[in-house]
Amino acid sequence: MPISDTAGVPSCDGALLTDLYELTMLQAYFERGMNGLAVFELFVRTLPPQRNFLVAAGLEQAIGYLTALHLRDDERDWLHRSGRFTPAFIASLADLHFTGDVLAMPEGTVCFPNEPLLQIAAPLREAQLVESRLLNLLHYQTLVASKAARCVQAAADKPVIDFGLRRAHGAEAALLSARASYLAGFAGTATVSANVSFGIPLFGTMAHSFIQVHDDELDAFEAFARAQANNTLLIDTYDTEAAASKVVALAHRLRTDGIEIRGVRIDSGDLGEHARRVRAILDAGGLRQTQIFASGNLDEYRLEALQQQGAPIDGYGVGTHVGTSADAPYLDCVYKLQEYAGRARRKRSEHKATWPGRKQVYRYVDESGRLLHDVLTLATDQQDGVALLSPVIQAGQRIQPPVPLDQARVYCKAQIEALPAALRAMNGTRPYAVTVAEPLRALTREVDRSTMPATAANR
Repeated sequence: MPISDTAGVPSCDGALLTDLYELTMLQAYFERGMNGLAVFELFVRTLPPQRNFLVAAGLEQAIGYLTALHLRDDERDWLHRSGRFTPAFIASLADLHFTGDVLAMPEGTVCFPNEPLLQIAAPLREAQLVESRLLNLLHYQTLVASKAARCVQAAADKPVIDFGLRRAHGAEAALLSARASYLAGFAGTATVSANVSFGIPLFGTMAHSFIQVHDDELDAFEAFARAQANNTLLIDTYDTEAAASKVVALAHRLRTDGIEIRGVRIDSGDLGEHARRVRAILDAGGLRQTQIFASGNLDEYRLEALQQQGAPIDGYGVGTHVGTSADAPYLDCVYKLQEYAGRARRKRSEHKATWPGRKQVYRYVDESGRLLHDVLTLATDQQDGVALLSPVIQAGQRIQPPVPLDQARVYCKAQIEALPAALRAMNGTRPYAVTVAEPLRALTREVDRSTMPATAANR
């Protein structure tokens, strides 16, 4: 019998939301009595094309997952029924919970390849088991926040609203996408549950179906305007400019009842050209305060083009391209062992080698606060830059209250504003400098000497 909630939806909050190999490794560790202190770090190897930076996101959900980790009775029953695991191993998981320490970059931090977003030091079985879910949580929100930040930059000072629910890859993705995009600077979301869960401001207009179920477009506009004080009318169902003229006529009639038409939305066609024509119609009709909102498969490149055209658009709705990060739908995000039982470890696989040991990232800025470069080094190599990794969990307990999302959003805005202008551009540029410090290079050589076969070491 599968594990699911009462609605038949698979559970997303259990210890078994993991890859099978995490569990098979845990049984092998158990049989060999291996549960020493392990240090893992989560980082992104490379940037996607045209990207110049990332925005770290998802830490709050990662903390919630770690501090609540345990094996439920139904999950233990599944382990027995699967026939893959020994009774002794399953019994050993009865007291499973996270007891380790976590250091992390604050949400909203601008970051670059090979810089740890999160570092875990915990008994091996705990540190290994959580790999897949941590990657799942941090990868996705970092991916979306990084894309959303580009849209915010492209839109300049115009508000951008998340319209991503209907094209999101599942309910959790829709909620976390709304959260990550708001963190990165979106003004709000159309997803109601994102307001319920995270307090994100809500925005909404109407669908074409609302117009179509009415026999007359003007009647539809009036019905909606009277029903919603904060109204925005969708005007491109039939003829965009003709609808704008109807809005003008309606607005003068509604004013006698104290009702104002706040805005109109255009969702198709040449958005820039339609916006110019609609703006002229509205202004000529005395509706200079009525705003124009645009949507329809927008991304940072189309936003930038509309801004460069000087299109008279006051705000944008962006969904599919951010929620799926359509042009770069994944990051090369990994979770790798750095130390076990007091010894530094590293992977030497071709094109996938890692730097060993517990690390820290130091950031250097100029007198105006503009980013200059980062240094990746060992945690023991204290430098005079700003340390980006700080403790968030000690001995399994979070040590600070959750950072309010609005506060993280302000921090993220400051981080992005501190980037050199070239890094905020929509196209790729010269990579930001992340220097690997000599103590870390020296440890790497030492680890290689100690783990390399004797024949290779003597070459």
